[in-house]
Amino acid sequence: MSNANPDLLKWLNECLARGHSAESLTKSALSSGWHPDLVRTAMAEALGHQLVAHRAGAPSVNSVRIPGPDLAQSPTYVDCGDRQVEVWTVMKHPRVVVFGSVLSDEECDGLIELAQPKLARSLTVDNQTGGDEVNSARTSDGMFFNRGENPLCERIERRLAAMVRWPYENGEGLQVLRYRHGAQYVPHYDYFDPAQPGTPRILQRGGQRVGTIVMYLRTPERGGATIFPDVGLAVAPIKGSAVFFSYDRPHPDTKTLHGGAPVTLGEKYVATKWMREGEFV
Repeated sequence: MSNANPDLLKWLNECLARGHSAESLTKSALSSGWHPDLVRTAMAEALGHQLVAHRAGAPSVNSVRIPGPDLAQSPTYVDCGDRQVEVWTVMKHPRVVVFGSVLSDEECDGLIELAQPKLARSLTVDNQTGGDEVNSARTSDGMFFNRGENPLCERIERRLAAMVRWPYENGEGLQVLRYRHGAQYVPHYDYFDPAQPGTPRILQRGGQRVGTIVMYLRTPERGGATIFPDVGLAVAPIKGSAVFFSYDRPHPDTKTLHGGAPVTLGEKYVATKWMREGEFV
């Protein structure tokens, strides 16, 4: 049985497979706050795993369980307990599902009302430090709820957990974003880049992100689609609907590059839910 921290071990395995040296990774992990004993144990095990993988010709990327709805029988809806969510569009690679009627009009309006007093210029994760920063690539206003912060958030979050068959405890809190005229989010990945020095610190809170749900709370008159440039997909931001996508490893091969196209008329509100490998704390 492994004695290494699983999040740290996974990050080390991925970075070693990409050609980073053990010395540079050790320094990054220590500077991010990991205890020296944990780093030493994980590095020793990671190096051993790399040798085994090299000899056997096995893939160096760990396979992980990821969220996803049960679509084996091509259903037209998913029963989430308190609501039947419609299945609109399904794509296999990347794994994308567009859902309808995820939220009622009242739930959409309620989230906006609760979020509005706290909206401020959106932040992105700083991969160098593991903290947050203002980034010119993201021109929306946003705020975060804690998981289960109020009855409305908890009801929605438990519905989403049932929808994609993923533990409620493994979800980050909802983030609400407002996109005014011209606001956008340039294409990006939601997973945390294993090669960045701030990633070990981020992973301490629940491991990698493995899935994303973007829910549309207000439909703009024009623009604002969620785009997937690698596959030419654009999802219209229709109030109450949502797009879900998952990624089994933090790598561009997942084809989960995505962004928010500029709003050209009106105003768009969305609520985003990210899912982690483990319990998010």
